[in-house]
Amino acid sequence: MSLSEEERRSLEELERDLAATDPELASQLTSGRPRGEMARIILGSLAVLAGFVMVIAGIMTQLVFLGVMGFLLASAGAYWLFARASLRRRIQRHDGEAAP
Repeated sequence: MSLSEEERRSLEELERDLAATDPELASQLTSGRPRGEMARIILGSLAVLAGFVMVIAGIMTQLVFLGVMGFLLASAGAYWLFARASLRRRIQRHDGEAAP
C-alpha cells in the first residue's frame, strides 16, 4: 500500500525537522545501527581476549606482573563491553517506575 502525496510530504517534513534538530540521531537512524556500537563490541572483545592471553602467558612464564596486567586488561574489556547495556537497562527501569 503506497502513501498518499500528503502523507509523503508530511513524512519528508518530519525527516527534515529531525535532521535539523538532531543530526546525530538522524544519521544513526539512516545507517541502521548506532555509530561506534560495533567498534565498541569488537574492541572490547579483543581486549578481553588479549587479557586472557596475557594471563596465560604470565602463568606459563611465571611473571606475576604479566598475569596481573592481563587480568586488568580483560576486566577493562569486559566492563567496556557490558557497562553501556547495563546502564541502558537501569535507565529503562527507572523510566518505567516514573511513568504512571
